[in-house]
Amino acid sequence: MRNRIKFLTLFLGSFLLAQQTGFKFDFGTNRTENGFIPITSNSKFDKKIGYGFMNVSGLKSVDNGGNALTGDFITSYKPFYFSVAIPEGNYDIKLILGDTKGTSETTVRVENRRLMLSDIKTKQGEIVEKQISVHVKDSIIRNQNGEKIGIVKLKPRETKYLHWDNLLTIEFNDKAPKVCSIIIQPNKTAKTIYLTGDSTVVDAQYEPWASWGQMLPYFFVPNEVVIANYAESGETLKAFEDRHRIDKIWNKIRKGDYLFIQFGHNDQKAGNSTKSGYRKRLKEWISKAREMGAIPVLVTSMNRRVFDENNKIVNTLDDFPDAMREIAKEEKVDLIDLNALSKTLFEAMGPEAAKKVFVHYPANAYPNQPNALADDTHFNPYGAYELAKCVVKSIVDQNLPLKKYISKNYKNFNPNKPDDFEKFHWPESVFMESLKPDGN
Repeated sequence: MRNRIKFLTLFLGSFLLAQQTGFKFDFGTNRTENGFIPITSNSKFDKKIGYGFMNVSGLKSVDNGGNALTGDFITSYKPFYFSVAIPEGNYDIKLILGDTKGTSETTVRVENRRLMLSDIKTKQGEIVEKQISVHVKDSIIRNQNGEKIGIVKLKPRETKYLHWDNLLTIEFNDKAPKVCSIIIQPNKTAKTIYLTGDSTVVDAQYEPWASWGQMLPYFFVPNEVVIANYAESGETLKAFEDRHRIDKIWNKIRKGDYLFIQFGHNDQKAGNSTKSGYRKRLKEWISKAREMGAIPVLVTSMNRRVFDENNKIVNTLDDFPDAMREIAKEEKVDLIDLNALSKTLFEAMGPEAAKKVFVHYPANAYPNQPNALADDTHFNPYGAYELAKCVVKSIVDQNLPLKKYISKNYKNFNPNKPDDFEKFHWPESVFMESLKPDGN
């Protein structure tokens, strides 16, 4: 009987925690601020309590004394990951970073390497507070009452992704990440930008692959806007429907939210034409979004790295970009012409330098990679970052309503003058894979 009571107590505690949506964590030692949960270098993730570090090796607790919240912190010589079991939804996260007796340098990403904060440096003794806003999702489709009515048909490789695992995972990276505390609160008011698309949009989990969708959150004001990336490698418009990915969005999207739609690479590769359902589905999505009070935005697919003898980009996407441009005019929908902007960007670089934005690496640059990587479709973090800037540039230049939510992280960008590759800051995550994403 005693064991049964103990089991029920543990079960109930775990269940209640899984329903909890607000948390306050004090990182460092057991010297803890009132109302906060202590997190030390030994706090490994435990399903029973629902939070902790994925791996505690290399973690170090430092206590400088003084204020219980800011006087101690967790640090490591390598990237470390903190996870919390939390219901799907939008969350605001307040991070306190720094060292009362030293300096720090921290980059923060969430889930599948979604960029939130880059190269946050604190001076000697400085403590800073930073805000980020994060969308957490699972694969269950629910009705208005929260009852399960379906499920997203995940691909086998997706089951390993950090963004379908019913956890919020925060990655702390860089030369000297020092984390004092985390406060997590639900955000019920932010506009959500839902991203749909393929491997050029998806939140890619593994180095050296990356896509513009996972860089986009960095350029928006937290608390006001949240990026919800539902794109997946290898998807066409039809496959996105067949796997119920769009159904998941239809059951979550609200009035005033946005639906970004970028498809073409795989639709074209699959042997489809723009007349074989592509136009019809795009118009149906536009109509459905509008019915729900959401705002559809079309995004033309970016170019591949294919140049002609005059160092001009060759269109390898047939008439898909033109079809999307035409539908934008017909339906009076805002259009982000990433196809045109990427052409400008790649031609400004030239055939050889353009390799720096794609996954071009010599053999053995990454673990289990005996052969050179030479992919002219998929991007590395630098390329993804440049393309995200192209997306933001289009929003700003067209004076779209989302312009007022663009953060100060965006400076005027000219695709004719790309950012210096050597100055791009991206400390690599621990997750690496040489296998290329689905799609081409």
